[in-house]
Amino acid sequence: MSLYLTLLLCSLAFPLALSFDKKVAFYRHWKTLFPSVFITGIIFIVADIVFTNNGVWGFNPRYHSQFTPAGIPLEEWLFFVIIPYASIFTHYVIIKYFPNACLSDKTTRVITWILLALLSSLVLIFHSRTYTAFYSAFMAVLLTVSLFRKSRLLNRFYITYLVIMLPFFLVNGILTGSFIPGEVVWYSESGITGFRIFTVPFEDIMYGFSLIYLTLILMEKLRMLSGKKNLIQNDKN
Repeated sequence: MSLYLTLLLCSLAFPLALSFDKKVAFYRHWKTLFPSVFITGIIFIVADIVFTNNGVWGFNPRYHSQFTPAGIPLEEWLFFVIIPYASIFTHYVIIKYFPNACLSDKTTRVITWILLALLSSLVLIFHSRTYTAFYSAFMAVLLTVSLFRKSRLLNRFYITYLVIMLPFFLVNGILTGSFIPGEVVWYSESGITGFRIFTVPFEDIMYGFSLIYLTLILMEKLRMLSGKKNLIQNDKN
């Protein structure tokens, strides 16, 4: 078993095992989760293929399987299912066990406007850095859309994402060379700012936020279309 696949399975094991826990009952979200993961995954895998083909990043064959559909390792395809599953599981666990972990609307708007200013600056300053510019713009679009949505999703996600980043950075740290010789995933220095948190490119913060937040937006939309209320009391996600 490759190192990349081992990391993914370890990331999935705990959330999957506790998905049937009576208090959280995460399995009840599967009907909206999996379609949302699929739609988001298509967007991200297309970008992944384009970036790989253009040398923005690549994969070390030492650490992944030999099955590479569209030039992308099987493990990378699975990444867009397993990591969102584990992350959104964490999001709902925090909501369930800490129901008061929610920012006010005013605080959420202030944070959003500050982030939009920072993201816009990154796009302008690093417009030639493909990874930096693309996912800074991607996250900025999602946040802009959120300003016009009647949803309190961000009020909670700003908090839960801080927790999600801990395991996310642990996995990404190993993928980018922490604790192992070489890297599972390498990045072209011409595509990033060069600023890293340990071995993880700074841009992965925007990447991870966009991946998980877009999935949550789609879950919320699918739930509304089905006419069902949120399964967590006193919460709009």
